[in-house]
Amino acid sequence: MKIVIVGGVAGGASAAARARRLQENCHIVIFERGKDPSFANCGMPYYIGGEIQERNKLLVAPVARLRERYQLDVRTETQVESIDRHAKTVRARNLASGECYDEPYDKLILATGAMPLRPPLPGIDGAGIHTLRDLGDADRIYKIVGEGARSVVIVGAGFIGMEMAENLVRRNLNVSVVELANQILPPWDREMVLDLTKHLESEGVKLYLNASAQSFRSGKGGVQIDLSTGTSLQADFVVLSIGVRPENTIALAAGLEAGPRGGVRVNANMQTADPDIYAVGDVVEVEDVVSGTPTQIPLAGPANRQGRIAADHCAGRDSRYRGTQGTAIVGLFGKTAAMTGLSEKTLQRLGLPYEKIYIHPTHHAGYYPGAEALTLKLLFDPTTGKVLGAQCVGGLGVDKRIDVLAVAIQAQMTVFDLEEMELCYAPQFGSAKDPVNMAGFVAAGLLRGDHPIVHAAELATLYESGTQIIDVRTPQEFNQGHVPNALNIEVDQLRRRLPEIENQRPVVCYCQVGMRGYLATTILRQRGFSARNLSGGYTSYRQWLS
Repeated sequence: MKIVIVGGVAGGASAAARARRLQENCHIVIFERGKDPSFANCGMPYYIGGEIQERNKLLVAPVARLRERYQLDVRTETQVESIDRHAKTVRARNLASGECYDEPYDKLILATGAMPLRPPLPGIDGAGIHTLRDLGDADRIYKIVGEGARSVVIVGAGFIGMEMAENLVRRNLNVSVVELANQILPPWDREMVLDLTKHLESEGVKLYLNASAQSFRSGKGGVQIDLSTGTSLQADFVVLSIGVRPENTIALAAGLEAGPRGGVRVNANMQTADPDIYAVGDVVEVEDVVSGTPTQIPLAGPANRQGRIAADHCAGRDSRYRGTQGTAIVGLFGKTAAMTGLSEKTLQRLGLPYEKIYIHPTHHAGYYPGAEALTLKLLFDPTTGKVLGAQCVGGLGVDKRIDVLAVAIQAQMTVFDLEEMELCYAPQFGSAKDPVNMAGFVAAGLLRGDHPIVHAAELATLYESGTQIIDVRTPQEFNQGHVPNALNIEVDQLRRRLPEIENQRPVVCYCQVGMRGYLATTILRQRGFSARNLSGGYTSYRQWLS
């Protein structure tokens, strides 16, 4: 058998290595347009920032190793320009010599990836305006910074934009970030990243939210960027990181099907409409694990798994891709944001029913030195309790909790299962009631009717309709900031001060993070009051208010 793979990096290189392990006598050809078929593109911002000091560290599998260890026919600097499905050949062009030739295949795997978006704006193709897709792009930006650039404008506040912002600050550049949305990291729900926004600004990053680049003017002094708000920015260079589109040109020209966002359609075995042609990685449309709807999620982990599955199927194994749930993480100046599954905004867009809770635990036992605060948001089905999504922001321990919740989503677990999870505990690593357990307790309590809640966005309307708001923190905490119109009754005094609360009117209790508010709610409900707790307490209220 002869397998031809178009593109390397995560999907293509994984497919090639897996195919060789399964089929020693198979002829495997990899076509790669660049010089390096297997490199760590997720590490490029950190190479530019100096955190990764040796460029060679980004080469996951150098060409020599692929050829010698895996006996792969690697053809770099060669572009595949078309597919002849009837003849089962691809037309390849050597970019150095210009030579064109037809290469036959028995099985074809497309791993062409995605291209950075470059909208048709005036001046966008001028000097000094860069994207970051491969090592050549990284080398160019690294050189610009090394030659004395002092300022940069990053257009887009997604993963790459934020990682580039952190790393260019590390290189002592003045960094400005322009983002069309009203938040950084648009995949997250806005309230979850507001503290990260302030953290970025405290590190010197200038943020221009609710703004878009309208035009670019390149000159000897650098680049001028005119924004939709009327503001003009000046910088030595620009990095565009406004998203990607599937590099699907040869697939579409060959008559393969694609979704509305351009992702090549495949089945669970990663086969396209042509059973002898597979597609993997950022070029494909995938099924969302939670909603079952088609989506486009360009992540390295899924691309690796898809490459393995395609190779398995070429070898006669019935490997199947389960779908993508968007598990992702980003680090920013010592803080971390991670998510898995569906966000609240996505659930709303899809019209799916959901409930949510917020908790603010520490990443390990609070009495042990060094405990760092987390904010964890859990989204779940209001009827069954099935976990639909989770987001966590904080310092240490964010990745651990989202990894556990990602597995919970894969296993179709419920919030009742989270209550019973047995996770490792010692005070320097976690708590006897891990944050994942705590999220389960709160969510399950809500569904059982033991712990009714409200959310920050509802408070003003509830007060106007006659609801009493009780702050059960200490007077000192109350005086440092509180919800408007709240009555301060400390939880330890609540039972003897019940006459101050009108029994005929509903009550919302809150504390700093939710625990004392929960206790107050149970006291009041068992004494005949209609009481609910503010999810996440005053901490969540402040995040929403921002």
